[in-house]
Amino acid sequence: MEGDDEEVKQRRVVEARARNISHNVRCTECGSQSIEDSQADIAILLRKLIRDEIQSGKTDKEIYKKLEEDYGETVLYAPKFDMQTAALWLSPLLVAGGAAGVWAYSKHKQRTNVHIMALNLIRGVPLSPKEKETMLDLLTPPPSPRGVPSSWWKRWLGQ
Repeated sequence: MEGDDEEVKQRRVVEARARNISHNVRCTECGSQSIEDSQADIAILLRKLIRDEIQSGKTDKEIYKKLEEDYGETVLYAPKFDMQTAALWLSPLLVAGGAAGVWAYSKHKQRTNVHIMALNLIRGVPLSPKEKETMLDLLTPPPSPRGVPSSWWKRWLGQ
């Protein structure tokens, strides 16, 4: 009886490992489904192959490597990080860094322009219409929030 319990446990372990691996392997026929979710013939064959490999004593890593060698890197949902895929993995960071750099440069340029405009005002140099508009936008206080009297808002700001 204990031998039967051990055999049932072993089958459950094999099944759990097989399902875990199958969820991480893309169906080569469907492309958008894992082989666990697909009913394509190739998916059924791959699920059987995975179970056979597990029963023969292979580790998960060895099974993934075999699948990758037989069907290519695209069969895995999580491709490995190497020099070929580095651009793919790092592109979101590069785009975000570029956008942050452009934003920081425009803010710096705006501040620099405001300083130059302020110095020009002190020196008595007239501002162009665009410079006047920029200065007014920067110096005009924000409108008071709804429900808060403007007198309270001015006192709070110390004006």
